[in-house]
Amino acid sequence: MPDAERRPPPWNRVAENGGGCRRAAGLLLLCAAMACASATGPRGRGPGGDPAPSASVRSQGPDPHSYSNPARVRVRHVALEIDVRFGSRSLAGTAVLSFESRDSGPGPLLLDTRDLTILSAETAAGRGPFTPARFLLGPSDPILGAPLSIDLPSGATRARIRYETSPRASALQWLLPPQTAGKRHPFLFTQSQAIHARSWIPLQDSPGVRQTWSASVRVPAGLTALMSAARLDRGSDGAFRFEMTSPVPSYLIALAAGDLAFAALGPRAGVWSEPSVVSKAAWEFADTEAMIEAAEALFGPYRWERYELLVLPPSFPYGGMENPRLTFATPTLLAGDRSLVDVVAHELAHSWSGNLVTNATWSDFWLNEGFTTYCERRIVERVFGPKRSEMEWVLGRQTLEGLSLSLEPGDLMLRPEVAGRDPDAVLSEVAYEKGALLLLTIERAVGRERFDPFLRGWFDAHAFRSATTADFLSDLDQRLFAGARPPGLDLDSWLNSPAIPPEAAAVSSSAFADVDALRVAWLAGSRAAESLPAKTWSTLEWLRFLRNLPRDLPLAKSSELDRAFHLSEALNSEIAFQWLLLSIESGYPGTQARLDSFLTSIGRRKYLKPLYEALAKTPAGRERAVSLYRRARPGYHPIAVETVDRILSWKPSENESDR
Repeated sequence: MPDAERRPPPWNRVAENGGGCRRAAGLLLLCAAMACASATGPRGRGPGGDPAPSASVRSQGPDPHSYSNPARVRVRHVALEIDVRFGSRSLAGTAVLSFESRDSGPGPLLLDTRDLTILSAETAAGRGPFTPARFLLGPSDPILGAPLSIDLPSGATRARIRYETSPRASALQWLLPPQTAGKRHPFLFTQSQAIHARSWIPLQDSPGVRQTWSASVRVPAGLTALMSAARLDRGSDGAFRFEMTSPVPSYLIALAAGDLAFAALGPRAGVWSEPSVVSKAAWEFADTEAMIEAAEALFGPYRWERYELLVLPPSFPYGGMENPRLTFATPTLLAGDRSLVDVVAHELAHSWSGNLVTNATWSDFWLNEGFTTYCERRIVERVFGPKRSEMEWVLGRQTLEGLSLSLEPGDLMLRPEVAGRDPDAVLSEVAYEKGALLLLTIERAVGRERFDPFLRGWFDAHAFRSATTADFLSDLDQRLFAGARPPGLDLDSWLNSPAIPPEAAAVSSSAFADVDALRVAWLAGSRAAESLPAKTWSTLEWLRFLRNLPRDLPLAKSSELDRAFHLSEALNSEIAFQWLLLSIESGYPGTQARLDSFLTSIGRRKYLKPLYEALAKTPAGRERAVSLYRRARPGYHPIAVETVDRILSWKPSENESDR
């Protein structure tokens, strides 16, 4: 994911448990309602006014976040035709789904949707003609959206669905020209993970279902369309065409459209962004090709041909999103010193863990993010040296320990209970840091000479497939441990206990030991400008220093630090964020102007959530947060909007001017 909530300070709550279990409907209730719905009601219709299908919808599929049942009918290919309409903030689409039926007899084909208008559905057998089909769009759930059921006649292998998206589609962000770097053209981008693909494509929106796909995309003149697939020659109608020949889960289908330029980073790598940003981005990400080579040496061949990045406008809600062939990245990575490219290493590592081998359900999310965080740090160690990776490990352990102060015990497990809950609100940094620490612990127990071939074998054996935690445990026992687990390694405790097991690998950093000693001396009375060599510190050393300052830092000390190092003017987004958060919590007033500009110009959820939470702890802070949010909300992505709405108990009906 989404570098979803990477490296938050240890005092920050990361998971958003406000989503919680929905009181209303689980899958069984929804599907029962569908079965009882009138066949001629407004939600379903058939060809020529025929009744919509009345067969009950099955809800016993393997993924609790999908209405589909791929064990019966599984989609194998999705062919899209999309017309991007900035005026109405909608996509007009046609999706042709090729599928195979695993049971005898007719369907139905069950798909996931959210806020889609279904205009028509047709089916066809083989290459035969399409004929109208009966379909039913069931009642909508706040988390899952609405199930779409399409009757399948005997022999049907394809379904064609015409649809339109809603301006409220949770995956889509529509930006006006003033919200872009160039200020001349509008911009659109998608964010489909975890279960947002269904808001712009009707499909089986589950990480356990992988399909190939192709697309033809029409955009207004002067704009460029990009997708997470190979770019083909433009069609005779001027549409941009794309093809993904390797099967991927639905959350990895991505689209962007805007005024875009390209710069090469190497024989396989490149970066896209708005023209005014592209040269800066190319300089920042110059080490990308070296990271690809390092990853291949560790984990096996890169199997996606190209690795390109798209630097999005500041409203992108995450640090990065690992869409195959086209990582989406936040411009907050452009620090001017290449100090934040660990996010690129992370998203690149997803090319093996997550994209090549995918968690089968969101309860297995750690197989994506724990593996990727471990792999990221191995890449960083190989390219930038062990000192930097050691600092990352220590900050990660600090984050994990801090989570125990804020999360419910069940959410501190590697496999939290996610059924009936919004994945965006449940999944946290636990999957990243506890998962990575487990792999480091296993590596230390058996040695790299054994663990590295095992890890590479995991990627080879499960390539282009979705896997479960049970698959991982089986591979461990059969291929690495040979039936004899290392003494003291309690895998059940790692997976099903909220605690960090006592056998967890120890991590340390000599660089951080120096930082800690200097912090203690400064707090005891030494002068910052004279005692802290902070002008030569790396970003990671700054983060260690700021994270460990007392939350009630005296105003005189805050002012001294700011005067010495101009932290309120820091261009590095990570340092600026940590300083702003500390200033809110300690009451330092010198950052007010910077906080205003930060919250109204950056939409990265990792920053927004803790800052708004800190402001909301006091009446005056909450009043300020509401004022800032009223201005900023129209420019935030729907995912970020949902998060901050929850923090501030925001009621759009009472704030009609915001969206």
